[in-house]
Amino acid sequence: MRCGAAAALVGAMAGASELLGEGEVLFPEAAALAIGLWVVDKRVWRVSGAGLVALMTAGAAAGVCIVRWSPLPLLGDVALAFAFAALCLTATRTTLIPLVSACMLPVLLHTESWVYPAAVSVLSALLVAGRRWMTACGLRRPVRWEPDPTPRRRAAVRWLWMLCGLLAVAAVPVGTSQVYFILPPLVVTYVEFSSSGAGFRKRPVQVFLFLAAAAVLGAGLLLAGHAWLGLPKAVVAPVVVACLFALFARAGKCFAPAGAVALVPMIVPAEDLWFFPLQVAAGAAVFIAVSLVVFLKCYTWSRAQLAYCLLPGIVRRARPRAAERGSRV
Repeated sequence: MRCGAAAALVGAMAGASELLGEGEVLFPEAAALAIGLWVVDKRVWRVSGAGLVALMTAGAAAGVCIVRWSPLPLLGDVALAFAFAALCLTATRTTLIPLVSACMLPVLLHTESWVYPAAVSVLSALLVAGRRWMTACGLRRPVRWEPDPTPRRRAAVRWLWMLCGLLAVAAVPVGTSQVYFILPPLVVTYVEFSSSGAGFRKRPVQVFLFLAAAAVLGAGLLLAGHAWLGLPKAVVAPVVVACLFALFARAGKCFAPAGAVALVPMIVPAEDLWFFPLQVAAGAAVFIAVSLVVFLKCYTWSRAQLAYCLLPGIVRRARPRAAERGSRV
């Protein structure tokens, strides 16, 4: 039911965007938030409900302000948006990493409309209200707000190093106007890998495959359903999300930023869809590699750790079965 509710919300969001003629209403990160708040039955981010709405709204508004009034070049605006998100999260001692996406998306897509922060605010409020309703109905476990225990000074230093890494990766894509290499959900993945203690950091190949598959699903189904068959995005978007959830169920794991990646094709020009998955895959590979080398220091890991992290789960599970069959022979 939680997956169905998330798909329905995405469909309603896409339908409202088409009905109102406002592309800014379609906020891809809403899918990631729905996965974290509704689908995954545990605490994904350390943030209260009111704090989530306030932070996401402030981040979206800050992104629009940067586009409207910043005199900096695009790379400087990217740094400014990232720094604003880092400052907010450090000051409030929260770990709502999707805030980075809310800040950066208008900068990369040159969004100047105030409809965008208004839509982000409404969607965030709906997601928080939906989580409370699900908790009250026993559909998911209650989540208690606890501040991030990381000291602010240590967090600030870590954010500064992550900013340096982001600028190093983003310099070429921004200079060549290939911004899909640094999509906000990919930057969120980079931050999550570099700073959180989540278990997915031990599965980088699986995370990469999730992101690449989400890009293929989003672009492919939009081309097939919307561009070729003429179906409205309100129909295509929930199908994309449902297919992604089926992939998560098959893998036995979820990764929230993949939900945002799957919906980004809904707001990019149709002519860019053909190369969108390739750019996303390349960007994801670079961001994950930088996180593994610079922040996780994977070069110090044992051979067993490297094998566990770099082999996809399906391969790891197949090896014991193959060994067992060999022993029987």
